[in-house]
Amino acid sequence: MNHRLTYLYLLSPLHTGGASQEGNVVGIARETHTDLPYLPSSSIRGRLRAATPETDRIRLWGNTIGDVADGNAENLTQGGLWVGDGALLWFPVPSLSHGVVWVTSPFLLRRWLRFVGQTQVELPSPGAFSGGNGESLYLRDAVFQTTDLHPWENWHSFVPTGSRETETIQRTFILSDRDCTVLVQSSLWRQVKVKLDDTKTVEGGFRYEEAIPPETVMYFPWGSTVAANGKGSGAVQTLEQLLSGDSAWQFGGQESLGRGLVDLWNFTEN
Repeated sequence: MNHRLTYLYLLSPLHTGGASQEGNVVGIARETHTDLPYLPSSSIRGRLRAATPETDRIRLWGNTIGDVADGNAENLTQGGLWVGDGALLWFPVPSLSHGVVWVTSPFLLRRWLRFVGQTQVELPSPGAFSGGNGESLYLRDAVFQTTDLHPWENWHSFVPTGSRETETIQRTFILSDRDCTVLVQSSLWRQVKVKLDDTKTVEGGFRYEEAIPPETVMYFPWGSTVAANGKGSGAVQTLEQLLSGDSAWQFGGQESLGRGLVDLWNFTEN
């Protein structure tokens, strides 16, 4: 492979800092073509750069205006690594009948399989369910009758290993691409925020802030840049060591509120 893959298992809500705000709802970053939430590569790169030892920072990530003595942008250099956006793989949805069910879609699975180099794998069809015993499945406002469901025997092949956290995933369900998008949107974490004055009285109105919920599984690709000119193996090795050194990371904003805590691990081929 000419790229690497790193997985994220969310331990707390992740606010990806979208710029959109509709009414009193502060949105999160969404993919233009799918409208699904994602983790922008700039956020990932900034966090990785901050965690990189200073002696390796410019080699891996290039310099910034602050690093250039004369402030001339022409003296900026590109680092040896690139980082892609963080994408959804498995999304937890509350279920009245089965507790928590992790959902995905053929589109999300197909995109992930391209990155792990398994494009010839046969995808399960919508309705494949690993946690049923013949009963109907209730997911928020959606009801799937037994006739809509069929057993999914090899679901483990589509859940990444390498973290103890993914062992909690036992009930998995394949939705159509359209239904998955709708259910993900309705299952986002929404927290009410108010501002209090000195007398502890609500000042102004309130707002809802969106976030990707805990227990979500995401991933992002990364690798050496063209600027490395075939000499990027050292940079790749350095980042692999950095990522494998500590599984607990924080991404996105609101670190003081415990947001964006994730379990992180690198993809390894079987």
